[in-house]
Amino acid sequence: MKLALIQVILASLFSSLKSQRELTLENLALRQQVVMLKRSVKRARPSSIDRLFWIAFSRFVANWRDQLIAIHPDTVVRWHREGFRRYWAWKSRRVGRPKLDTELRSLIRRIQSENVTWGAPRIHGELMKLGYDVCEATVSSYMRRHRRPPSQSWRTFLSNHREAIAAVDFFTVPTATFKLLYVFVVIEHARRRVVHFNVTPHPTAKWIAQQLTEAFPFDTAPKYLIRDGDAKYGFAVQRRISALGIRDIVTTPASPWENAYTERVIGSIRRECLDRIIVLNEPHLRRVLKEYLIYYHQHRTHLGLDKDAPVTREVECCDRGNIVALPFLGGLHHRYMRLAA
Repeated sequence: MKLALIQVILASLFSSLKSQRELTLENLALRQQVVMLKRSVKRARPSSIDRLFWIAFSRFVANWRDQLIAIHPDTVVRWHREGFRRYWAWKSRRVGRPKLDTELRSLIRRIQSENVTWGAPRIHGELMKLGYDVCEATVSSYMRRHRRPPSQSWRTFLSNHREAIAAVDFFTVPTATFKLLYVFVVIEHARRRVVHFNVTPHPTAKWIAQQLTEAFPFDTAPKYLIRDGDAKYGFAVQRRISALGIRDIVTTPASPWENAYTERVIGSIRRECLDRIIVLNEPHLRRVLKEYLIYYHQHRTHLGLDKDAPVTREVECCDRGNIVALPFLGGLHHRYMRLAA
């Protein structure tokens, strides 16, 4: 912008040294070029320097309207009024109440985002209980405005219903003799807990139906059960699910993310256990999974549970003794705890 202004000033100085005839011919050539450009360009795009130039030109030249070809005179007037508004907005920017500090503004928006049904009165009341002396109108002015009524997130919705959701799935494990074993797992969504597992070389619909009965004895059956559309879940399985009072939810083919909790648990079992062990036979696999699931439920911390275990672990204070390690799976994993000396 400074370079363009310097070029305009230098051009004006050089023009003052030319004769009247040269200036007339130069103006004629420039006007003709402007007319050509006006025919080819629908709308001129003046820069900020161009606007300042024409505003100043209109202030000091009497017949400035006659000199305009590329832009309309009313446009220059509009630029001047806009500049006037911006000037006084800048000059009066410090007038009024001082802004709230950044910490309190962030807290207002945080409370609003975490409680979608709260308005300014509720947020103001919560701030009063936290020791903030601020009026309700100020709280309202710092709240975000939404085009549509705010709604809860999917995470919140699922958290409120996860107690009633379970999921099942199979995964395969090869043995040392290249025999293929099928592991059936039943997962409770609420605490990522594996409520039942079993191993078989030949999964049938009758066998799966029996596993569901063992997984949900008495009145412990969930409201919804998520599974894939595998042919193993035949008529006997569907009849047993209906008899347990469970609503069957079948995922879309080739969509493992629709049964994400089960896929994550199976991935953890593979990465932390089976990928590091050669399974000898079916009893060996059953023993390994049983020991791993003890570690998984009672000792392993989970990111999705705020670094807690499915069976909540007590926080051990530093004054309870020295730290000792409790090995699992031959030292593949450890649980650390404090014991008095």
